[in-house]
Amino acid sequence: MRVDLFDFDLPDERIALRPAEPRDSARLLVVDPNGGEATLRDYQIRDLPSFLRPGDAVVFNDTKVIPAQLEGIRHRDGAPGQQVSATLHMRAAPDRWKAFAKPGKRIKIGDRIQFGHGENVCILGALDAVVEEKGEGGEITLRFDLSGPALDEAIATVGHIPLPPYIAAKRPEDERDRADYQTIYAREEGAVAAPTAGLHFTRSLFVALDAMGVERHFVTLHVGAGTFLPVKADDTEDHKMHFEIGYVDATTATKLNAVKARGGRIVCVGTTSLRLIESAAGDDGTIKPWHGATGIFITPGYRFKAVDLLMTNFHLPRSTLFMLVSAFAGLDTMRAAYTHAIETGYRFYSYGDGSLLYRKD
Repeated sequence: MRVDLFDFDLPDERIALRPAEPRDSARLLVVDPNGGEATLRDYQIRDLPSFLRPGDAVVFNDTKVIPAQLEGIRHRDGAPGQQVSATLHMRAAPDRWKAFAKPGKRIKIGDRIQFGHGENVCILGALDAVVEEKGEGGEITLRFDLSGPALDEAIATVGHIPLPPYIAAKRPEDERDRADYQTIYAREEGAVAAPTAGLHFTRSLFVALDAMGVERHFVTLHVGAGTFLPVKADDTEDHKMHFEIGYVDATTATKLNAVKARGGRIVCVGTTSLRLIESAAGDDGTIKPWHGATGIFITPGYRFKAVDLLMTNFHLPRSTLFMLVSAFAGLDTMRAAYTHAIETGYRFYSYGDGSLLYRKD
């Protein structure tokens, strides 16, 4: 499909720079492409339980954001040091991370980068890495001098929360983001971007879901920085997705299959949990235990195998995420939904409002 089919104009003031307080007071646009004249309805996140039924299952991504934005100095054969930035996006080994680097063109294989220069450093004095591989679009593979838990501790010491570029361009990261840019149920460290639909959930909303008899289940997909990359191709067939590591354990797969078998619905919170469940599902809709790297690219025409409803934020134009929601609820429906959201003051992107989408029949 042509990528420009997924373009739209977003006024700059619609980009949210902070989340709603409390989190579940954010707005919720309910989008039902099968609902006739009642396709679009305006609510708040705390109204979510009224759209669910006893026996439904809500699936959350419990990945935890790490401070994966690193600033350092590149050193090469006696040449003057150069300031570089690296955003880690996928772990390749206990001592290796794939990262997006700036300025990427000036970095070469074999360069040594000292991170934490001029600021807090780890207990060994600095966090050093060697550029082991170089790919396209500024992607590099860094081999660190530390490994495993020691490397994790060092990254936590010298790193910064990697705010999305559309927020970072307007204000610097601060201490508040360490809490704001994390779900209340975050557990498995490894993401460099938050599963942002989950940012809306509060303890009181969990209590309301439990009281209804709605099940809560957790899967893990470590969101990578590739989620922020624009689609530069003119046709979706020419776009290359970046891979992300995730897993669905056997217990969760069994329980979700039981939900479907008794007529309950699977409600994914965020496109990340949806992509993972669809990666783990067979053609018959059966969800199997799954572990690995997924690069699933969902565009209109995709046949969804397991997910019935999707709760998600409002996404960037020409993005893979807007393509995904258009596949789920229909392109014409989602274009109308985004037009309504813009005209009625919904807040967009990571810290913005949310939507609840019914799958198009």
